[in-house]
Amino acid sequence: MDLKTKVTERLLIQYPIIQAPMAGGVTTSELVAEVSNTGGLGMIGAGYMTPDQVRKQIREIKELTNAPFGVNLFVPGEFDTTEKEWQEANQALQPIRNQLNIPDDKTDAPVFDHLLETFQEQMKVIQEEEVPICSFTFGIPSKDTVKQLKSQDIILIGTATTVKEAIEIERSGMDIVVVQGSEAGGHRGDFSPDNQDGLVGLMSLIPQVVDQVRIPVIAAGGIMDGRGLMASLCLGAEGVQMGTAFLTCKESGANPLHKQEILQAQEDQVVLTRSFSGKWARGIHNQFISEFSQKEATIPDYPVQNSLTKGIRKASASQGNPEYMSLWSGQSPRLAKDQTVKTLMESVITEAKQVSVE
Repeated sequence: MDLKTKVTERLLIQYPIIQAPMAGGVTTSELVAEVSNTGGLGMIGAGYMTPDQVRKQIREIKELTNAPFGVNLFVPGEFDTTEKEWQEANQALQPIRNQLNIPDDKTDAPVFDHLLETFQEQMKVIQEEEVPICSFTFGIPSKDTVKQLKSQDIILIGTATTVKEAIEIERSGMDIVVVQGSEAGGHRGDFSPDNQDGLVGLMSLIPQVVDQVRIPVIAAGGIMDGRGLMASLCLGAEGVQMGTAFLTCKESGANPLHKQEILQAQEDQVVLTRSFSGKWARGIHNQFISEFSQKEATIPDYPVQNSLTKGIRKASASQGNPEYMSLWSGQSPRLAKDQTVKTLMESVITEAKQVSVE
C-alpha cells in the first residue's frame, strides 16, 4: 500500500508519521534528526526552552538532516492563583522535599509575566531560522501571529482534544490539526475551560473531527505500531503522531529511569493526574500521584504547580527514585520497546503494509 497522504504531501515527508514534540529534554537533536532522516517528521518540544536554546537546537538539527522538521510551542494561557493558594501548595510539598533532602524552599511565589514575551521570542527565532513547520499546544496563537507565520509559508499545526477545538483551529487559519485522544501520554493539549472536556478516546474522536473539518487530521494517543497507523488512516486521519513509542528509543533524551518504568509498565498503571503540574496529564502511577490524588482539586493551575514541583522531580531523578518523577506515558506501554528510531520506523512501516495487504 502506498502510504502517501495529504499530510506527507504537505509536509514533504515520506511516511505519515510525526514524532510527538515532547518537552523537557526528550526531543534531542539526534532524535528529531533521525526521525526526519528515516522518512517521518521530527519535532522539537520547545515548550520549556529559552529562545537561545531553541535557536541552538535548530542549528544542530540542520547539521544532522536536510529533511523537514518542526518546532512545537506552548501557547501562554491565563491562570489565577492567589498568594494563599501558592503558600498552601508549597507547604503541602514540604514533607516530600524533606524526604528527598531538598533544602527548604524559601523563595517568593513564582512570577510568570515573562511567558508571553518568551513565546513571542521563540516564534521570532523560528521565523529567522526558517523552520518550515510550527505546531502549538495548550491553545491557539493570535490572528496576527498566525498571519505573520503564514506570510513566511510556515505550515501551522494545532492540537485539539474535541471536535469543537478542532473546528476552532481550522477557523484560526491553521493548516493541519492533531487530534489527541484521551489515551495520549503527557499533558492534555486541550484549551477549553474545563480540562475534563477532552477525555474522548481516539478511535471515537478521529471520524467525528474528520466529518467536521476540511484540513488534514493527524491522530495522536496510544499509537505505537503499524496497526495503530492503519487504524487511524482507515478512520479518516491523514497521519499519526507518536510520543511514547519514540520516548523509549535510544536517541531519546528521556531519563533512563523513565524509559525503564515505561518498558515494564502495564496498561492499568497509566493514569491521569494534575498533581505534578496543575494541568491534566497521563503518566505511570507512583507515590507522588498517590499522595496527591485527594488534593488535586486544590492544586494551583499550570504553570504554578509545575514550578513548585520542579525541584522535587529533579531531585527524585538524580537520586534514582522514580516515585516522585513525572513518568509521562500513553496507555499502550506494553507495546514500547528499547530500540533505535530506525528500527521503530522500519517496523511500523513494514507492519502497516502487511496489515493493508491482509
